[in-house]
Amino acid sequence: MLKVLKVSSKDIVRNIKLACQIPHIVEAIAAEKIIADTARELGITVEEEELQLEGDRARLEKKLVKAKDTWAWLKKHHLSLDEFEEVVYNKVLSKKLADHLFSNQVERFFYEQQLNYVAAATYEVVLDDRDLALELFYALQEGEISFQEIARQYIQDPELRRASGYRGIRHRIDFRPDIATAVFAASPPQILKPITTPTGVYLILVEEIIQPQLNDKLRQTIITNLFSAWLQQQIQQQEIVVEIDSDNNSNSSSELLTSA
Repeated sequence: MLKVLKVSSKDIVRNIKLACQIPHIVEAIAAEKIIADTARELGITVEEEELQLEGDRARLEKKLVKAKDTWAWLKKHHLSLDEFEEVVYNKVLSKKLADHLFSNQVERFFYEQQLNYVAAATYEVVLDDRDLALELFYALQEGEISFQEIARQYIQDPELRRASGYRGIRHRIDFRPDIATAVFAASPPQILKPITTPTGVYLILVEEIIQPQLNDKLRQTIITNLFSAWLQQQIQQQEIVVEIDSDNNSNSSSELLTSA
């Protein structure tokens, strides 16, 4: 028979404090209040149909197909149905506010930052010896060896080795600056001359340069990023007072957190 272990709200708060999570949680609460206040000032509301659509999407995302799955998830997270609806409401309100504030700035921001959205598909092998890297580079140029053969021989990580050193599609910001300069100046498919960095000598095959397109996914990413930056700025302009019940008595102790 399982033993009963009781966890009180005081235990939870204490654990959050000891885990040094208070600043993170306070910031999340501040963000929620700022979003609600700003939306109210702008007259932004959430319709019942929007709540239903977001609720369905949230359940699908969490694979809560059956009613019993939803109830089990709510129980696990100690949420009532009303509180789950509040989570959904806050998500919809946040998105609507973000769209309201920044949807008309997307095109300008995209064209100003277009270079940062160019992506590259690359294969990489990192070596310790520049002389060896140059030897392999010239062998590739002469067709004496393939990049896949080099990857199988010199990459230690099993998964990366099986993928022949393929690093996926990455944007300029995902590369070291010295490597990004060479990668995005390439004419694919092209093997770059070895690039020496503090972490090793990079032998890189640039398979493709992918020019950015302002599709719905990228548009939403830009709105989200602009909104996050705005929200962080709003939080930093607040003087936040945190009131937490003392462990020793029921009196509240206040500590002043100044973000500015």
